[in-house]
Amino acid sequence: MAIRFRFAPQGALACAVALALTLPAAAQQQVAPKIEDPAAPLREAARTAQRNDLLALYRLALDYDSQWAAARAQYQATLEREPQARSTLLPNVNLLGRTNLYSYEVSPQSFNNSFSDYGGGLSLNVPVYRPQNWQLLEQAKIQVVQAESVLAQARQDLALRVVNAYFNVLTAVDEIEALEAQRDAALQNLAQAKREFEVGTKTIVDANEAQARHDQIVALLQVAVGTLIIRRSELTAIVGRDPQVPAALDDNPKLALPQPNEIGNWVKSAEDANYSVQIARASSEIATREIQRAKDGYKPTVDLVAGYNINRFNGTQTSESSFRTNTGNVGLQLTLPLYTGGLTQSRVREALALQDKSISDLETARRSAANAARSAFTGVNYGLTTVQALESAERSARTQLESTQVGYRVGVRILLDVLNATTQLVATRRDLKRARYVFLQSGLNLKASVGALTEEDLRAVNALLTK
Repeated sequence: MAIRFRFAPQGALACAVALALTLPAAAQQQVAPKIEDPAAPLREAARTAQRNDLLALYRLALDYDSQWAAARAQYQATLEREPQARSTLLPNVNLLGRTNLYSYEVSPQSFNNSFSDYGGGLSLNVPVYRPQNWQLLEQAKIQVVQAESVLAQARQDLALRVVNAYFNVLTAVDEIEALEAQRDAALQNLAQAKREFEVGTKTIVDANEAQARHDQIVALLQVAVGTLIIRRSELTAIVGRDPQVPAALDDNPKLALPQPNEIGNWVKSAEDANYSVQIARASSEIATREIQRAKDGYKPTVDLVAGYNINRFNGTQTSESSFRTNTGNVGLQLTLPLYTGGLTQSRVREALALQDKSISDLETARRSAANAARSAFTGVNYGLTTVQALESAERSARTQLESTQVGYRVGVRILLDVLNATTQLVATRRDLKRARYVFLQSGLNLKASVGALTEEDLRAVNALLTK
């Protein structure tokens, strides 16, 4: 069964109802104390900074990320194992050369003689029967297939790292925006408290409480700015440049559940197609062939050997005459291991133990993949429910703010009620954005758990960002 995960087309660029976050004119006339804005430098830089979306940053990461570069290099290196294994089954031809100088002396006759010889030739060795080498070639072929899974998993992990870092930046930005709204509300409340204290309608305690609330929010804002800088640095380490202004998620993105929306199908697919499972399965096949390769150590080997040599002698021990010899040989060489000190038996036992380990590793990989699929599937379904609940909460908070503003205008509500309603709406919107991020990340993790995460999935998420 083909398993697909679809994101619905891009939603509207703004909510159907605009948020009324501005305070009534009477409240705006109250001048708040001027303080240093910790987020001001970031806001100023954002005005002229380059805007980047998720897909653009992912493509930058493909050219920059060191982990991905290392995975590609390892893949290229592993590809060479097959020709290396095949070379053990092919002929070997060597060119030989030599030269020697001899000194010969006999005592007590005081007879001595010096002579030399030199020569060269070709040697040929053709493996005729080497069962171990055939097993080595089959293992190398499996290793190449395994390397393809490792590379695909590395690319999939890169996509998830970019997505997680990207949404971490957006989460940090949302936190700053929420705290800025709370700070502005606290400033208005502080200004009113000071004014009422001056005219005698409030005590100094009320002014001190308003000041403490404002100072606490400013401190949290400082922390949030630091967090944003760290999150941007984490994304920069992956993509190679400052993300500057990452495109935000639409205010009303259309989110859809995975298809098929049945956890059993995803779990079964993960147990079969997850890249970690594929890698472990290849390791198990290699371990099984290693047992046979170790047992082949008992078998004889047969090689075809041939050679041709030319030698020149400038004298011998008893003569000063020079001569040349040409020799050639061809034949079969049989090697039968009789006793290897227990090496072959030890290798067989080692291979059997490693096969048991590979089987356990494969089962562990399957269980981990199944748990990852269950977790991601639950995250998607529960995440959508959370998003829908927070969307309802946002509508209620917006209605509450509008009602409170009307009450303030007619005198049945005070400014603090308006500020609290504004803060509640901003916090709900922040939580809603986070829930949407978690939903999208869970969807991509679900695709990754079955080894099906591709650039098309990132493009689908990217279509939900603002243009």
